[in-house]
Amino acid sequence: MVGATLASDSADIPVGALVLSGDGEVLGTGVNRRTAEADPTAHAEVLAIRAAARLLGTWRLTDCTLAVTLEPCPMCAGAAQAARVRRVVFGAWNPDYGAAGSAFDLLRDPRLHHRVEVVGGVLEQECAAIVKDFFQDRR
Repeated sequence: MVGATLASDSADIPVGALVLSGDGEVLGTGVNRRTAEADPTAHAEVLAIRAAARLLGTWRLTDCTLAVTLEPCPMCAGAAQAARVRRVVFGAWNPDYGAAGSAFDLLRDPRLHHRVEVVGGVLEQECAAIVKDFFQDRR
């Protein structure tokens, strides 16, 4: 991942995110830093969206894709909605907290003004193994 690593010695859940332009250019990156920054909003997706918006000089990421290792939680799905990203691509499903089709489906909720294309399960086994290994090491 450009500009970010998923350090195994971090206390943060190893989730990484990228915001890509319509041409595939990396506009923003993020890794979970909730524990490191003592900030409950410092999820990988939020940090990547913030970085992309700063780079572009606008909060509207209408032609962008958010790619992330784990299905976004409700907060991160809300951030993707608010940023008007076109597509969210993720690896592992999150049946407990996922908001892109598992526990919730905020990204495609017909009651919301903007609907996001969702592509889940990309490199699912590899992404799930990263998260699974993290929790196994801590038990």
